[in-house]
Amino acid sequence: MTIRRRDFVEQALALATVLAGMPPATAADAPPTPPRRIGPNDKLRVAVVGTNGRGGEHISQWLAHPETELAVICDCDPAAFGKYEKRFASLQKPPSYEKDFRRLLERKDVDLVSIATPNHWHALMAIWAMQAGKDVYVEKPCSHTVEEGRVIVDWARKLGKMCQMGAQSRSMTGMRETIDFVRSGALGDVKVAHALCYKRRPSIGLVETPAPLPPGLDFDLWAGPAPAVVPIRQRLHYDWHWDTRTGNGDLGNQNPHELDKARWGLGKQEFPRRVVSLGGRLGYVDNGDVANSQVTIYQWDDALLISDVRGLEIKTPVTFGLAGGPIAVGNIWWGTKGYAVSTNYQSGAAFDYEGRELGKWSGGNSQTHFANLVTAIKSRKPTDLHLDIEDGHLSSALAHLGNVSWALGEAVPAGTRPTLAADQEAVRKTFESFEAHLAENDIDYGKTKILLGRQLEIDPQSERATDPAANALFGKEYRKGYELPRV
Repeated sequence: MTIRRRDFVEQALALATVLAGMPPATAADAPPTPPRRIGPNDKLRVAVVGTNGRGGEHISQWLAHPETELAVICDCDPAAFGKYEKRFASLQKPPSYEKDFRRLLERKDVDLVSIATPNHWHALMAIWAMQAGKDVYVEKPCSHTVEEGRVIVDWARKLGKMCQMGAQSRSMTGMRETIDFVRSGALGDVKVAHALCYKRRPSIGLVETPAPLPPGLDFDLWAGPAPAVVPIRQRLHYDWHWDTRTGNGDLGNQNPHELDKARWGLGKQEFPRRVVSLGGRLGYVDNGDVANSQVTIYQWDDALLISDVRGLEIKTPVTFGLAGGPIAVGNIWWGTKGYAVSTNYQSGAAFDYEGRELGKWSGGNSQTHFANLVTAIKSRKPTDLHLDIEDGHLSSALAHLGNVSWALGEAVPAGTRPTLAADQEAVRKTFESFEAHLAENDIDYGKTKILLGRQLEIDPQSERATDPAANALFGKEYRKGYELPRV
């Protein structure tokens, strides 16, 4: 009776919230809304949410697709819509504008919601959209925390919705052929993958005042599930990446692309058993609170994945002595007979250890990933998706696990290394190169500390750590009215 009474009270509160203006389908027991019956010649009606950054690419891709109609632009910053008005004026049927995402959910003229907001909104928006009967395209990482990703998967399965994460390499023909070769056995046993993200990220500056809010922006909506406190920094937009309340650093910004390809090549469909991260916000003091340079080791019983993020200037090109050219953002898969290298989203090449080329592949563009979701929506088969939300969750969680390890770490002297997989040659080479990179950038460790993260022991089945402190960081607090609904 206690459980039944609690459920009754929660449902009553949910109903009261709906009447107060919240989305109509946030209660866990809400019946799924059946998808509109879409014929082979029908166009999918798309709403793009968040248009200051990646949303611009979403707009371009959905406008270019012959089977989609851009129906709605949604952004709590009216200026974000305003910068597209001239472009939309030339359309025969321009999209309408919604400021409040919750109003978007009530609309019957939207089949697909395309999410390009800050990370802290990704999971909640994806779930609310599916509960309201929409299919979903959500930017990487699909989640802001470890737990959120699994909850999105649960809702997608319960409601029968198509939900694809935006890591475009999954649909690039050149990358798909590269991964097929990596997994074919031609390189021998491939047990080590290396995800590299060498991308200069300048300081966001150090100020003591809240960020100025753009005119007309609804900050309460911008904050959503995060604390409704204007952050202390120079600007609100984009720099949210470097604030743990809304972003996940470059490990959770650029590197989910590379983590996804690395895990894909290894064929791993579960969490690693051990994770440790080392790094810091090195080289400058500013209002960011996440690492800009960070090496993370992920270990399964029979495989290893190395994430290598460097946000400072790359003064010496990095090749690790391999053919295939310098790597800035890309991947290496190490086999017993040879290796494969990718230096972009759509191509790869393989070599033996004498440097002889074994194969080379290239092709594809971003449109193919958006088009793949359209195909799956019309077939209603999650297996048609190139990056179903289950894979999106597993790859996003790798970033979150690394950040949890780092957040639980302690300051250590320069040159300190984790003990996990320290005997592996690829790990040794990574840390040698990482330390040389920091030395080239003249890091003053008296001003900016390097942290050795806590090694996490994880049960892949439950997706939980043995450490209660880590599990506490696998989730987060949600502001009232923006709680994460669970199946």
